[in-house]
Parts: sequence; structure tokens; C-alpha cells
Amino acid sequence: MRKTVVLDIVGLTPAAIGKNTPFLKKWSDEAKLATVGHVLPAVTCSVQSTYITGKWPSEHGIVANGWYFRDVCEIRNWHQSNKLVEAPKIWEKARELDPTFTCANINWWFAMNSTADYTVTPRPQYLADGRKMPDCYTYPMDLRGKLTEKLGTFPLFEYWGPKTTINASRWLAQAAVETDKLYDPTLTLVYLPHLDYNSQRYGPDHASVAKDLKEIDQVVGDVITYFEGRGAQVIILSEYGIANVSRPVHLNRVLRQHNYLSIREERSLELLDPGTCKAFAVADHQVAHIYVNDLSKINEVRKLIESVPGVEKVLGPEEKAAYHINHDRAGELIAIADKDSWFTYYYWLDDAKAPDFARIIDIHRKPGFDPVEMFTNPEIKMLMPKVGFKVLKKKLGFRMLMDIIPLDATLVGGSHGREPESPEKGPLFITKNKDLLPSDSIAPTEVFNLMLAHLQA
Repeated sequence: MRKTVVLDIVGLTPAAIGKNTPFLKKWSDEAKLATVGHVLPAVTCSVQSTYITGKWPSEHGIVANGWYFRDVCEIRNWHQSNKLVEAPKIWEKARELDPTFTCANINWWFAMNSTADYTVTPRPQYLADGRKMPDCYTYPMDLRGKLTEKLGTFPLFEYWGPKTTINASRWLAQAAVETDKLYDPTLTLVYLPHLDYNSQRYGPDHASVAKDLKEIDQVVGDVITYFEGRGAQVIILSEYGIANVSRPVHLNRVLRQHNYLSIREERSLELLDPGTCKAFAVADHQVAHIYVNDLSKINEVRKLIESVPGVEKVLGPEEKAAYHINHDRAGELIAIADKDSWFTYYYWLDDAKAPDFARIIDIHRKPGFDPVEMFTNPEIKMLMPKVGFKVLKKKLGFRMLMDIIPLDATLVGGSHGREPESPEKGPLFITKNKDLLPSDSIAPTEVFNLMLAHLQA
């Protein structure tokens, strides 16, 4: 099979390629570009799983970045086990065709415990005393030490949160290069998240996004130059475009006000108890799964959610099938926001009763996605000295809570998940192997076959 590299540059759209991306502009002018159709929800885990399996969420089962696990009555987000993806992957199909084929997965989601030959993915150390230390997970296990020695520790706190920078994507790009030097895989999948940050913080039209485009363009240029120098063909891919939003919608607060939620109080703070709720929402950007434990309430819950300002539509069983998301993991109902809105996970009615994890970066404990984690609380005076003191306490071995995240969802300026307003603002597929790209617009499930065709070219 022919050596191939797939660069997933999240948030890159046809409209974004231009003066701020000189390398990508020149490279794509020599290639062929197709827009990619919509996956519901248009979020990382669902879209990537569709690309690497050629199946819709109704078949591969990744209905969001997180969902309600009915058997344990818990909402779990951002799991990494590849066993959750219920369909064969591109590297498994390629290996059937060519036993010498190998694959490196550099930061595509569900990277752990997979059948890929080589794996690199961010993975903090969660210490027994409550500390979270930057690190990565690799397979083979000794690859971690080799990458850390060469590149330094993975910059976890620049990967997500208020301190995001190009350094995280640059580290991952360099890890792809170093992995290639060590193992020479046939297929290398690389996920570069940099364009996700300021576009979500402030909206895609914010001045900071121009700088982000220039930074990722340089990183991508270096990676492509290296791999093309090795005789590899390169595919540039993205998952979604990010749209401007101005209205956060608090579905769980609406459900609570109508007595569908079940809340327990611990230390005067409120926790959602999903297993005893009549109905609740798991919010994921512009899409929310509405789980209805009391099925006798499903019609009234649907009418209630449909009446909420900012909700464009609610999908029931028939509509879920039409959108290819009728999987057991999906909510009984699915809410889709209008183009100006997005869904929060917030369920408390009084900020004084918000759980302690609400004010920290905690992607696993929150019952839904929280883009407000990219901000620091503007009401905290002398923020940096306070952060420095907290870091010092952590280094000295004391417990501390990095409670600097605000509870003001109106700060968020960009979101994604619903179908884009135009193909130019949606995902793309670019290749110099023009004969393999059949049209200017492809279905997301076609990406699998296109990657396989490149390998066999």
C-alpha cells in the first residue's frame, strides 16, 4: 500500500483558506477540494468515528462526545477506549488487504486500546492526592519516553483551558514526525485542534483567529513538507466549521423548573442525579440528547423543549433515523439549537449552589460539554498572583482547587454541532490525487473509502 498521511485540522473550512494560510492556499490550489456533508452531531468524537469506519453514528454508536450510560446511570464524557466504537476501522480493513500495512494514530479520538499499531494521545496523570499532571499515553508504551525525551512533556494546559496555544498542536505534529522516523507506518492519522480555541471563545470572525490560522498554517506546512519528502501522499480533512453564537440555552434549568430533574445536595452544593430524573439533557455544543427515564412523559417533554427560545427542532424516533443517530446510546429526544444558540449543561438555579467542579477545568465530571472552561473569571481580582499561589500549594503537596472558571455562559462566541449555514463554512477534504475525488461534495461516510482508495493508489 502507498504511504499516506491524513491531517485532521479541526475547524478548517473552505472559507478559512486564504491570506492567513499561505502554505495551505498554495497547496490546495495544486490539489482538489471537496466539501463534506453533515454528521449529527458535528462534534469531534462522532465525526472522526464516521470517517474511520464509513458508518453513521446509528451504526458505530458514537452519538456525541459523551452520553448517558444507562447501565450505570452515569453521564460520561471524553472516554478514550476504542472498544466503544462499534464498527471496523480503516486500519483493520487495510490490514485485511495487506498484512504488511501499519497505522499510527496521533491524537484521533478513541485512541486507547485499539488495534492500531502505534498510538499517541494526551493523557494526564491523575494522582491520588488530587493533582493532575501533564502527560501522554502511547503504544508501544516505551514510545512515550522517546517522545518526551525528544519533545518535552506534552503541554496539557495549552491543549485545553484558558492557556491554549499553538504549542499543543505543534507538539502533536512533531510527535507524528518522530513516530514516522521510528516506525515508518503506512497510514498516519494526525488530529490538530488549534483552530478550535479562539473560534469557540470569541467566534470565527474575531481578530485572534487570523493569528491562529497563520500559526496552524506554519505547523501544517512543516508536517506536509516532511511527509512529502518521504514520498507520502497527504490528505487534509476537517470535521466541522465553527459559527458565531450569542445565546446560551440552559435546557436542564428549564427541565428543573418543570420538575423533571432530580437534584441531591452535598456540602450545600447541588449535584444532578440522572438515574432518578424523569428527564434531563446532556448538552454537547449545539446538540443535546434528552434522556427521558419516565417514558410516559416523552410527549410533554418534547413540547416543553420545542418551546424553549433558541431550540430550532427536536428529533423523535422517526427523525433520529432520518439523521442516522437512532442508536441505543442516543437520548429519547435530541434537541438542535438554532444558528445563534448553543446548549449549556447548567442545571442549578443559584450560582452559590453550583458544584465545585463547575468552576474548574473538569471535562469528565461535568454532565455535558463546557466551553466556558476556556475563560478565566473576570471578577477575580489579582488573578495571576492567586493562580501562582495555588500552583505553589500544589507543588508543596497541599490540596487546592483551581476554581478560576466563570459561570457566565454569555462569554462564549462560537459553537458547532448543527448543520452549517453553507458548505463553505463546513468541513472539507483536500487531496493532490485528484482522480480519486469523484466530486466537489462528498458524504462523510465516503471519507473511509477515499482514504482506502489513497492507500491502494
